[in-house]
Amino acid sequence: MTIARLVAGCTLAFSALLQHSPAAADYPDHPIRLIVPTSPGSTADVVARVVADALGKSLGQPMIVENLSGAAGIPGTRQLVSARPDGYTLAMVSSNHAINPSLYRNIPYDSVRDITPVSVVGTTPLVLVTARNSPYRNVADLLKAAKAEPGKINYGSSGTGSVLHLAGELLKSRAGVDLMHIPYRGGNALITDVMSGQVQTAFLAVPSVIAQVQAGQLRALAVSTPGRVSVLPSVPTLAESGVPGYSYDAWIALIGPARLPADIARRLQAATQQAMQDKAVLATLQPQGFVAQGGTSEQAAQILAAEITKTRSLVTAAGISPE
Repeated sequence: MTIARLVAGCTLAFSALLQHSPAAADYPDHPIRLIVPTSPGSTADVVARVVADALGKSLGQPMIVENLSGAAGIPGTRQLVSARPDGYTLAMVSSNHAINPSLYRNIPYDSVRDITPVSVVGTTPLVLVTARNSPYRNVADLLKAAKAEPGKINYGSSGTGSVLHLAGELLKSRAGVDLMHIPYRGGNALITDVMSGQVQTAFLAVPSVIAQVQAGQLRALAVSTPGRVSVLPSVPTLAESGVPGYSYDAWIALIGPARLPADIARRLQAATQQAMQDKAVLATLQPQGFVAQGGTSEQAAQILAAEITKTRSLVTAAGISPE
């Protein structure tokens, strides 16, 4: 499926928003449920709770955050798509939402048609790290060693098909190297093993390792974004480090069920934009490397379409078979 067709599908997902909803004039008049289909303490969860507080203040009603984790976020998202499209059940989803269609054959919903994109609240850059006593001082050292001994150098991830895995696959593809993938169940054990040198390198979300990098417990080789990251200004991008065109990060978006009325979607979008400019929100999230956005529904739909296409290519290149 082409990006154009995916964008068209995303547009259809919220085309019903063009109809006016009389109930929107009073929206919201009671608390809003915000589903987070990841575990407590995850980057998406931390962001969701900070943003939910600001959204609640802007909307005049509290947002009640509910973690429904497991199975790559599918059960939690299923509850979202099954909810009434009245604006009182929303979800804060991560990049997994775009990855899952390429990994699982029988998802009980359509990741495009069954949602209304509200806004991409922001992105989380990734950083390629190694142990502080690693022989790899920079990306050039790593790639030179990988080309000299194909398949010998390993990289870890938080699981097969995860953002961290696909970031590694993109590096392999762009740099023309063969690295051995070591999947973990979650990121905490992976961080520990990279620090000890049991795993030679890994892409990790900046918020999850910013403290270790700044303390010198991990060596940051490069960041995954097109430009440098403000909290790691001395760390070059992969594009600067000899991997032209490399760009990969994680994103977090606010979504509702399909057929969310236009007035409610616009109210939520405006509140999200305001929240992502709130000084308290930025003071909490920016030091962790989070990059605030808060764009439109149309922009969110385009990002989702592009991410689904990119993910499918990476999954195919990695030889991952859908479950």
